[in-house]
Amino acid sequence: MNSMKAAVATATLGLALAGCTGTKTTPEPSRSTAAAPTPAPATPVTFVNTVWQVAESNAVAPGQLYVFLSEGTLVIASKTGKPSLGTWSNAEGNLTMVEEGIPYQVEQLDLSRDAFRIRIHNPGEPVEIRFVRADASAPSAGG
Repeated sequence: MNSMKAAVATATLGLALAGCTGTKTTPEPSRSTAAAPTPAPATPVTFVNTVWQVAESNAVAPGQLYVFLSEGTLVIASKTGKPSLGTWSNAEGNLTMVEEGIPYQVEQLDLSRDAFRIRIHNPGEPVEIRFVRADASAPSAGG
């Protein structure tokens, strides 16, 4: 019986010492069972470097094309005239378009991957334009 008491005492002492030293009694999960990697963030939606076609406006003809190039050039083209070049900037969230040397403040009303809507503050009534991606409005090759 003494040997049984000695074994129990030794086991109890071992458990007590393990608890005092901070030794963990449960295994840690292996690195292979760690949480799945976080997916990369989605590419932010932008109006830059996209060919936009006017879908509707209170002052601009449908079908005109606008491109806001990343280096600040604004290209405006239509089927009925020569393309025009201007500039644009978006400093601190304040979008400005410069056409024929005249700067216009622009409100960005809506932006998605396939649509872009703005309000240009011209002299007189503001001009609203709803754009769609030009490549999305082109007829498909099959019909």
